[in-house]
Amino acid sequence: MGAYLLRRLLLVVPTLFGIIAINFVVVQFAPGGPVEQMIADLRGRGGEAAGRVSGQGGAEVAAPTGEGAYRGARGLDPSMVADIRRMFGFDKPAGERFMIMVRDYLSFDFGRSFFLDEPVLKLIGQKMPVSVSIGLWSTLLVYFVSIPLGIAKAVRHGSRFDVASSAFVLVGYAVPGFLFAILLVVLFAGGSFFHVFPLRGLTSPEAAGWAWPARVVDYLWHMVLPTVALVVGGFAGLTMLTKNCFLEEIRKQYTVTARAKGASEQRVLYRHVFRNAMLLIIAGFPAAFIGILFSSALLVEIIFSLDGLGLLGFESAIRRDYPVMFGTLYIFTLLGLVMQIVGDMLYTVVDPRIDFEARR
Repeated sequence: MGAYLLRRLLLVVPTLFGIIAINFVVVQFAPGGPVEQMIADLRGRGGEAAGRVSGQGGAEVAAPTGEGAYRGARGLDPSMVADIRRMFGFDKPAGERFMIMVRDYLSFDFGRSFFLDEPVLKLIGQKMPVSVSIGLWSTLLVYFVSIPLGIAKAVRHGSRFDVASSAFVLVGYAVPGFLFAILLVVLFAGGSFFHVFPLRGLTSPEAAGWAWPARVVDYLWHMVLPTVALVVGGFAGLTMLTKNCFLEEIRKQYTVTARAKGASEQRVLYRHVFRNAMLLIIAGFPAAFIGILFSSALLVEIIFSLDGLGLLGFESAIRRDYPVMFGTLYIFTLLGLVMQIVGDMLYTVVDPRIDFEARR
């Protein structure tokens, strides 16, 4: 097992390098980079451009004045454009910029945001607790709802309960999480009916001065609506996967043999079937957590004004804030690769008979 784990860890490096390289190449051909956005902003401001342009790290680049200044339709002075390119680091060839980026990323130095003028690692650290809160609670609730429901549907396959719950599951599968989030806002967050839950943020503005039990309750109260929105959009697939896994195991010969030996239905289900049926479901927990953490929560974060990683990545892509884009991509990819390894380790925990070393 140790040799397999070492091989997987070693594969993380070339995989991470390849993903970053591919995205770097794609970005080079994308129109509307930070230099173009800065130039468009200066043109839009007209005469205001003839001042000073705030650059990365708080540095300022002098904007030409007098005869060489901005002249409307005639465009910006070439020296000013060169200063802007130098300010963003685009005065170097793409290959050199990529090698510098890789060198810095090895030490987790992601640089500073072009537009927020903050270290990228600091921005990620500020946003991470919000996304982790949403992703962790949502994933746990998805599993706590889906697994018992899936088992109940498998045991009662074809019954009225199975048919009725299938209709409920299909509705949950068909309604996107963000659409359900809007419905929750309208119903329970002061939209048109009730104002039971808060609409914005993870804590109340005055919560900093409260005792810690009150702060915990306040935090959980803020988490209700976004968590429910993600759970409703994510439990349907896992419920059907649980049901199908249990149905497949229930019909196998070893369960028939166990019943023939006089084992009770509960013993057959939870002593023999459960471990085999839950192998795929439990081992998929890390991947499910990463999926909710970095993709499903984006629109929910926007709707509930939760300043998390999803919103940060979306805004950086819109503004072509390349340090933030590549920094978050690096973190997301690294966590995803590590979680895949954790998922493989969970296979051996759930079923010790699995031996990755024996695979060829």
